[in-house]
Amino acid sequence: MDLSFSPEDEAFRAELRQWLKDTVPAELTQKVAAGAELGKAELENWHALLNQKGWLAGGWPVEHGGAGWNPVQRYIFEEECCRVHAPRIVPFGINMLGPVLMAFGSDAQKAYYLPRILSGEDWWCQGYSEPGAGSDLASLRTRAVRDGDHYVVNGQKTWTTLGHYANRIFCLVRTGTEGKPQEGISFLLVDLDTPGIEMRPIRLIEGGHEVNEVFFTDVRVPAENLVGAENQGWTIAKYLLEHERTNIAGVGYSQEAFEQLRRLARSQKRDGRPLAENMLFATRMAQVECALEAMRLTNLRMLIEAQERGAAGSAPSMLKIKGTQIRQEINDLARRALGPAAAPFPSELLDANMPHPAPAEYARAAHAAFNNRKLSIFGGSNEIQREILAKQMLGG
Repeated sequence: MDLSFSPEDEAFRAELRQWLKDTVPAELTQKVAAGAELGKAELENWHALLNQKGWLAGGWPVEHGGAGWNPVQRYIFEEECCRVHAPRIVPFGINMLGPVLMAFGSDAQKAYYLPRILSGEDWWCQGYSEPGAGSDLASLRTRAVRDGDHYVVNGQKTWTTLGHYANRIFCLVRTGTEGKPQEGISFLLVDLDTPGIEMRPIRLIEGGHEVNEVFFTDVRVPAENLVGAENQGWTIAKYLLEHERTNIAGVGYSQEAFEQLRRLARSQKRDGRPLAENMLFATRMAQVECALEAMRLTNLRMLIEAQERGAAGSAPSMLKIKGTQIRQEINDLARRALGPAAAPFPSELLDANMPHPAPAEYARAAHAAFNNRKLSIFGGSNEIQREILAKQMLGG
């Protein structure tokens, strides 16, 4: 298979590279390069810049306001954005809910919600995981009981990423108890301003506030907010997760993180010599570099197959496993390279530009190492991905 980029794709790369150079604010790229947490306004401004260009929803069809990019162009977009430290697009509305509404939503839902996702009027978060229902998502217990023209929702969601920025949440809820657990799940859109909803922050191990827990107490949700048919939620959930896992490998992000690691290995010294010349450290770097290049090629092959045949097969699960392992290995090597200078500092001190013994580019090495432990868990844990691979490839 030819893994080279077409002239059209290379022309797109050149246009994108120039636009990024001319458009992305320097203060924003500096914060991303340093691993600093971006605020809601900064993320919204980035989305607005992309939307003005018509590139916010690159994978959406043109008729829904997207750019209609093919899978390879979406890969190029991520790679070039990572190269210049542009912010990542918040995925919940663009990459998750949008495709779900196009596939399963009513005409009214598509006409109302899709433009609001693009304009930024709605900020969505994801209500999947619960205490006791993470990788085993089918065991979720949040109930939605039909009461006339509404569903009454009671239960709890957890690990709700950026929920404190959101005004809406898409939820998996239990609407039936007969048959297999998967058969009684529905997909519901909820306005977070509805009475009976409480959101509480969860402080992460590195001190940041990125995720939340959400409580629902007799929350009345209009029945018209049901996406698809009642009890069809498991089918929709699997469709959404396929979109989430396709890009979860984060090749571009790992490539840029590895370049930072390479610079760090040249600048840090052990026994008077650059760490890059240390045999053990250099060996681990070489191993992760080889794995990263193999993953990049596998990812390109998967994208070309998806472009030509419309199906990615088992590749997303494989990429999810390898991509998260590689990212965590790079984070661990960076932390080890800094030694005591990688000790975690409270997020508020780093955000206030307090002095730090490591260069600014690496000041958050420990934070990244701790925070990215989640990568092998969310989007379906790596253990679950191995089960998927066994069933698809070995017929288990």
